[in-house]
Amino acid sequence: MIQPASVDETLALLKAGNYVADRSLATALYLALTLKRPLFLEGEAGVGKTEIAKVLATTMSRRLVRLQCYEGLDVGSAVYEWNYARQMIEIRLAEAMGDASRDTLGTDIFSERFLIKRPLLQALEPDTAGPPVLLIDELDRTDEAFEAFLLEVLADFQVTIPELGTVKAEHPPIVIITSNRTREIHDALKRRCLYHWIGYPNAERELTIVRTKVPGIAKRLSQEVVSFVQALRKEDLFKVPGVAETLDWAMALSELDVAALDPATVSDTLGVLLKYQDDIARMEGTRAKQLLDEVRAGLRAAE
Repeated sequence: MIQPASVDETLALLKAGNYVADRSLATALYLALTLKRPLFLEGEAGVGKTEIAKVLATTMSRRLVRLQCYEGLDVGSAVYEWNYARQMIEIRLAEAMGDASRDTLGTDIFSERFLIKRPLLQALEPDTAGPPVLLIDELDRTDEAFEAFLLEVLADFQVTIPELGTVKAEHPPIVIITSNRTREIHDALKRRCLYHWIGYPNAERELTIVRTKVPGIAKRLSQEVVSFVQALRKEDLFKVPGVAETLDWAMALSELDVAALDPATVSDTLGVLLKYQDDIARMEGTRAKQLLDEVRAGLRAAE
């Protein structure tokens, strides 16, 4: 699919990939695509940041290049490194044959055929299907040194390899950067991007998401699941469930052939929603039943 020409087309593009977005997100994405600027997405874990890049790649028929960030990520893992084993073999062969001068050999072993291209360099390569979607996922897991390196990539869509020179993208990739905000990202990097915060959806949109992603779920069950999760997010928990956990819970309940929530089922399946034992201990039993009673009362009042 070609690039969307309006915010409405961007909404339709996301919808075609079963992504339920609000208009503000579609606007930010449309502007990023039109202005050819990276889109920096912040929000709690599990709210759908990473999924946007996947949906774009699928609906626009582009290659997805994913750089999963982690503590200690360096240029060798993110951009490129030299194939030292092959270079050593080449040196030994040249020495054995005696047909290569030092200068010639030095130039030859630092040619592109000995270069191992990592995600950032791969994303700068031309592609017949169009510029790829580059997903830099969970940037907040890296350190400030790596952020500083990214500035050249995000500003000019190029990287400099000392032995080869500068590699610049003929057409900029579509860049999606995500952060769970475990630490603040430096302003210098944010200035090179368009910014959007993705929060937890309201009940209406989350219900649409559940029914889109879990099409076989019973109507009553989907309402109870969403209402319960929405209520759960107001509790004093170490980590409240995201949309990903809502979907996991909905699918799990469907697999168990649950038609409607009951206290026993909620307590038995809390591990799908909550990932910390203290949170589970706080919610299981009496508190889960109280919350479920409140949810049912709210749904009856809304009918």
